[in-house]
Amino acid sequence: MTQSQSPPVALACIELSSIARGFRTADEMLKRAEVRLLEAGTVCPGKFVIVIGGQVQPVAESFDVGLQIGGPAVVDKLHLPSAHPQLLPAIGATAELGGIEAAGIVETFAVATAIVAADAACKRADVQLIELRLARGLGGKAFFILSGELGSVQVAVEAAEQITKEADSGLLLRTEVIARPHAEMARILV
Repeated sequence: MTQSQSPPVALACIELSSIARGFRTADEMLKRAEVRLLEAGTVCPGKFVIVIGGQVQPVAESFDVGLQIGGPAVVDKLHLPSAHPQLLPAIGATAELGGIEAAGIVETFAVATAIVAADAACKRADVQLIELRLARGLGGKAFFILSGELGSVQVAVEAAEQITKEADSGLLLRTEVIARPHAEMARILV
């Protein structure tokens, strides 16, 4: 691999029904392989969510251990061996952004659904993922915000809707596209 190429990015998420088991699972996942902890903590209603990122093989190893340790407490899971590179900075709310021509907001009932939808949206259209908020302070829901040219944002939001419908999970809550957000709204979105 040349220095100009970025390393493969993988992402994994495990949601557990037990907070105590969640802490132990996160610890075992981090001990198993060199991965970056993106999120770990309690979410309403009394669940625990773990999100990790990093190189493909370490994330896969860590994910497998998480599933094993989590056992029957695992209520949802997701492994993206080739996650779009915008996902990790958006989860950490470190994405940089200029002006906003259009914004797309996708809201889901579950963390894994939001991650998969954001990945599909970013892969389908030339958009900037501003933020990917996962469950904390949201009653277990998740959402993400995209920006870009209006047509690109519409295509990205449609891709997010399509992938959630294909999963037939019923976990997509709502989507919105805002053309030319007011300057005060644009400030809130970033």
